[in-house]
Amino acid sequence: MLEYIKTILLKVSFDKKLFEKELRKAFKVLVPEEIKQLKQWCYEKFSEMYLYVLNKVFSKAQA
Repeated sequence: MLEYIKTILLKVSFDKKLFEKELRKAFKVLVPEEIKQLKQWCYEKFSEMYLYVLNKVFSKAQA
């Protein structure tokens, strides 16, 4: 499932709102270990474009 979500995020990365929506959906289907891996991957791939979105989504997920 993690690889599928990565594929989706790559495909929607052109649109900030869509990217955030799909990232939030990922938390509903992934187990904690996969979320940790997704977080690392997202920061590597998208931190230049969507650092604010990543910080917002991942900080809420940990709370």
